This record gives sequence, C-alpha cells and structure tokens, in this order.
Amino acid sequence: MASEKNIKAKEEQVNALAEKMKDASIVLLTDYRGINVADVTNLRKTLRDVNAEYSVIKNNITKRALNKIGITDLDEILEGPTAVIMSKEEYLPALKAIYKYSSANDFYKIKGGILEGKVTSVDELVTLAKLPSREELIAKLAGCLLANVSKLAATLDAVRVKKESEE
Repeated sequence: MASEKNIKAKEEQVNALAEKMKDASIVLLTDYRGINVADVTNLRKTLRDVNAEYSVIKNNITKRALNKIGITDLDEILEGPTAVIMSKEEYLPALKAIYKYSSANDFYKIKGGILEGKVTSVDELVTLAKLPSREELIAKLAGCLLANVSKLAATLDAVRVKKESEE
C-alpha cells in the first residue's frame, strides 16, 4: 500500500499540473513511441523557442489533473506513452512545431488536446496547424492591397497619357 508521504507528493504533483493546464492556452497530448533522445532534445529546444514546455508525465497523474480542471473527454486517449506539451503563450506556434515534427516522423502522433480551455480533436488541431501564421496572412493581405494600388496607379497613368495625347 502506498505511503501517506507518496500520496501527498502525488497530490501535489496533480495540483501543480492542473494549475499549469488551467493557465495554458494549449495542452497537447502526443504519443512519443519510437522517438530517440536526440529527437526529444531537438523537439524540446524547438518548443522552448516558442515558449512551450514538453513533459512526459504518468497517464494517471495527467488524467487526474485534467479531471481536476473539469475535463474528462480525454481520459480514453491516455493510453500508452503520452507526452504533454503546454504553452501559456499563443497556441499556434507550439501546435505548428508539433505538427511539423509529427508530419516528419510517422511514429510520433498527436492524440488530442485542449485549446483555450476547450477539448479539441486531432482533425481540428491538424487543420489549425496547417493554417498560415498571422505574419503570413498579413503579408498576403499587404501583397493584395499593394497589387490593387499598383493597378490603380497604372490605370490613372494610362488616363493621363491619353489625355495628354488628345491635347
């Protein structure tokens, strides 16, 4: 039987994880089977660069922390080795980093997650990860606007040249 000291330590671990999850904009659960130490190190560095945290936590503790914050929909995916990725910052950079890694490594799978407090399916997560970043969208918008302004300038110049030739 577990000692009272161990039970208390696990309760503290669950409470700390629940607090982190509650404050996070994204919580991803991934299957990390087949990943080697070098890959984990690179993935952790990539995630640190986007202010995200990669942890391997026992499924039972993860499940209890999720239940503590009122999420029970992810209990069934907490089977086998599970890594937890969390970020308090904008969720898209961390999601894109994990999606990019899972696309390049067939054995690494996204199991599910939570975006801004809502349980999100793998399909929704993948769709969001494929979207262009905010900067890319702004650049595309600026390009479209610039193209229209250029066309307007060319049209006005053509009108000016025609008027000058008529005079």
